[in-house]
This record gives sequence, structure tokens and C-alpha cells, in this order.
Amino acid sequence: MPIYHRLGSIPQTRHTQFEKPDGGLYYEQLFGTVGFDGMSSLLYHVRRPTMVKEIVGSRDVTPQIAVEKNLTSRLFKGLDVAAVDDYLESRQPLLVNGDIHIGVAAPRQSVTDYFYKNADADELLFVHRGSGALRTMLGSIRFVEGDYLIVPRGMIYQIAFDGNDNRILYAESFHPIYTPKRYRNWFGQLLEHAPFCERDYKLPQDLETHDEVGEFRMFIKKEGLLHEFVYASHPFDVVGWDGYNFPYGFSIHNFEPITGRVHQPPPVHQTFETSAFVVCSFCPRLYDYHPKAIPAPYNHSNIDSDEMIYYVDGDFMSRNNIEKGHITLHPGGIPHGPHPGAYERSIGKTSTEELAVMIDTFRPLKVTKNALQIDDGAYYKSWIE
Repeated sequence: MPIYHRLGSIPQTRHTQFEKPDGGLYYEQLFGTVGFDGMSSLLYHVRRPTMVKEIVGSRDVTPQIAVEKNLTSRLFKGLDVAAVDDYLESRQPLLVNGDIHIGVAAPRQSVTDYFYKNADADELLFVHRGSGALRTMLGSIRFVEGDYLIVPRGMIYQIAFDGNDNRILYAESFHPIYTPKRYRNWFGQLLEHAPFCERDYKLPQDLETHDEVGEFRMFIKKEGLLHEFVYASHPFDVVGWDGYNFPYGFSIHNFEPITGRVHQPPPVHQTFETSAFVVCSFCPRLYDYHPKAIPAPYNHSNIDSDEMIYYVDGDFMSRNNIEKGHITLHPGGIPHGPHPGAYERSIGKTSTEELAVMIDTFRPLKVTKNALQIDDGAYYKSWIE
């Protein structure tokens, strides 16, 4: 996300001495991605961010694959995943490949007694239920239902929930997550025809600076293992930072749909992209206004991508018997389209109130054991008249 932001106190010139008021130096850290070629920020710590006190151990959290090569359209009942107290334990991977892990989580409790860092992947958290604050070493972001939260890889964070009824769709991306390039000019600014703009972002605020020593637990995810470390100083000890690499939020309710005289293809709903998948937001919108328009989507062949849709709210006009929290998977290689009756009943309709998140991957998705536990087992036959 090419936008500059800064919080707290920083020196006039980068990579120079930044003195503490009572003597000594603050410790500069480059927080960047893609080597020295991607987004980066410069952070200034009260204490060295490198002080590992103990490595407690690690455990394997690699997703357990049930279907390696899937060519079955499936429906998963996402809200059937049981709520769990702990945030990390609540995360259930459902669909995975070498580019992305997609899952759901229903954590009941805030993260207060440890810190978390994903050292492999950018994280996209979509908040279906709940509200609270994403607390990070670069500041906090208040979130509510319908918010996307983008957390760059390597970002240390905690989550403080306002209540215990929380539902999250998450994606771990092994490629940086950006806004769609066709909506940006060559400077990186979002263009006038984009369905959202920088004004819509929820940027980090309320920078916390803790000057504390002791024992601070941190879980770091790397290559399928969750490592437990103990650091000698509080991870939130940044006095100031600036740059382009930081967490941010965006509400699905601020996405302004692009419509036309005839049905518009899924790319008009695109919200985020990587080199390996795209994320789209289906939002309430007016239908097509050609006098002979058929608002329901035409049948289309998924040849080059797998399509996953998470149904958030409303009446999804192309589907029958879809409920909140349902997740559909339409694998590449076979066509799919509106359910029987949906094509015809869409004619004459003027608008839709549907709300859903779609992730299209360019490589096939594997189905995990967790996913099979909430698979309805019959969705692939739902187009039979």
C-alpha cells in the first residue's frame, strides 16, 4: 500500500544519532519486505529489538491436508467452527496452497499474555463479528464488523476484543498484499475511478511506548512451526517511526461498487491483489440497467483459478440456500454459475444487499481435514434441476 505515514518522534535525518532526553541513543530498525526493494519503515526503539532471553520450543501447526487434488465444488459451514478462548488456537486453516492459507477463527479472549508475529506471511483479517483494537508495535487500529485488517509479515501484534463473540476470516499470504495496480497511477496514488481511496484507510494511531524489561512471551510463526520466544524487553517500545510498511484497516462498507448496463465481471469487485491471488468485495449495489439485462452472473469456466467465497450478510442473488458464514469453493477446471432459478428470478430486480468476500487463487487449493469436518457433502449436486 504506497502511502506515507508517521507517528511519534523521529530524527531529522535517517541513519543518524537519535539521542534520548536523559542520555543514550534510541535504536533504529529498518522494517522492510522483499529484501531492500519492497515497502519499508524506519522504527526507533527504546531498547535493542534483538534481545532474545530464551527459546522455549516450537510446535508444528502445518495444515493437515485431506484432499490434495480437489475437483469438487464444496460448501463449508464456517460458523460451525467451535469458538476457542485463545486467538492462535482458534485459527482453523481450511483451504491452502503454497501461496496462501485461508481459514476461519472464533476467538473468545483477547491476546494479553503474549505477542504474535507471522514471519512468513502478510495477514488479511476480515472481521465478520466482533470489534476491538489491533495493537501493534506501530500503533493501534480500532476495528468493527466488516473491517479488513492488513498486517505485514514480521509485524508484532496483539488483539484486544470488546466481547467474546468474534468471527474472523483470515488469509495468510506468502506474497505481499497490495491494492490493485490498475487503480493506481505511476506514483502509487489511487485513481479517480478506483472504488475506494486513501481517505478510507484506518491508519495506526495511539503509539504505545513501553520502557520495560523482564520476560515477554512471543510466538513467531515460521515455515509451519510456531516458535515460543522470551524477549528481555517489551516489544512495544517504539518512540517513533515513518515509512510505507505498516498495518492498516479498510471497511468493506466503504467499497463503492462499479456497475454497468450489463453484468460486470468479478474484477470490478477487486479490493486487494498479490502475484498469486486476488481478493474481491461483493457489496450492496444497483443492478445492471440495460433493458434486457440479466443481473445474475453468466456461467463461467474456472480454468485458471480456484474461487472461494465467504458469505457475510444479505441474500446472495446467484445462490440458493446460502447462509451467513457459509464458504463455497469452486475449483478450477469446471464451469459454475447461478443456481437453478437464480438466473431467471434476477430479471427485473434493481438492486442487491449481498455482502461477501471472494478470494480467487491462481494455483489450486488443497482441502484440509478441518474443512472436511464442516463440508456439507452435497453442494456439488446443487445445480441439478
